[in-house]
Amino acid sequence: MTEQAARPPFLYVVVCAAGIAADVGQLIAAAQERGWDVGVIATPVAMNGFFDTAAVEARTGRPIRSAWRTPKEPRPFPAPDAVVVAPATFNTVNKWAAGIADTLALGTLCEVAGLGVPIAVLPCVADALAAHPAYRDSLERLRGMGVRFGDPYAGEPDEAGGRREFAWDRALDLVERG
Repeated sequence: MTEQAARPPFLYVVVCAAGIAADVGQLIAAAQERGWDVGVIATPVAMNGFFDTAAVEARTGRPIRSAWRTPKEPRPFPAPDAVVVAPATFNTVNKWAAGIADTLALGTLCEVAGLGVPIAVLPCVADALAAHPAYRDSLERLRGMGVRFGDPYAGEPDEAGGRREFAWDRALDLVERG
């Protein structure tokens, strides 16, 4: 039996700095319920209070990665079988599409895109930013690379003052489709 067959599939969850990131535990719990083992990679800004890092580490049983490891340090996660970027911000989408790898999160996304690993993105971008031509071009470029996108989410309140649910489960549906 190969190592791949001996372990559950491994999902990288890349978390960016958006308010909805506070609920990323919902995605992790849903992934684990579907049989995924999960490792979280966060942007440096997301690590500054955008989500409960202690709760995420307790839930996954793994440290959150945010900084590069040294060459002598072992890889803390196995290779991914899929990647979910949620929430994905304007900054992350644009830098990733441009091939900028100035953080561990972006470097990881640039690398896995070249490996053919299924990648799903749940954007969380304000409508005004989503209208920017660079963002539209970035979405087109990433789709051309095979990246799968969920519906856009601006996080703006509706007429009643509530917010629509963020579709955490949709990311799993996107990476699990055949």
